[in-house]
Amino acid sequence: MTEAEIRKAFLDALTMIAPDLDAATIGGGDHLQDDLELDSMDILNLVTALHDRLRLNIPERDYPRIATPDKAVRYLQEAGA
Repeated sequence: MTEAEIRKAFLDALTMIAPDLDAATIGGGDHLQDDLELDSMDILNLVTALHDRLRLNIPERDYPRIATPDKAVRYLQEAGA
C-alpha cells in the first residue's frame, strides 16, 4: 500500500470508531487521546478496526506508535500494510 492509502485506511478506521471526528480536519500530529479525546476503549476499537482492514496485529506495547496519524502511517508501513 502507498502512504496515502495507509493514511486513508487509518483515517477511515478512526472516523468509523469516532464518527464525530472529521477526517479532513485531523492533522498528522494530532494525538488521539490528548487532542482528539479518544479514550482507551476507542483506541482498542481502532486497533481492532485496523486489524480487520489491514490484517495486521498491533500489540499493546506498540499502541504509542499509533498515537498520531503520522506515527501510525509510519508504523503501519513498517508492519507491512
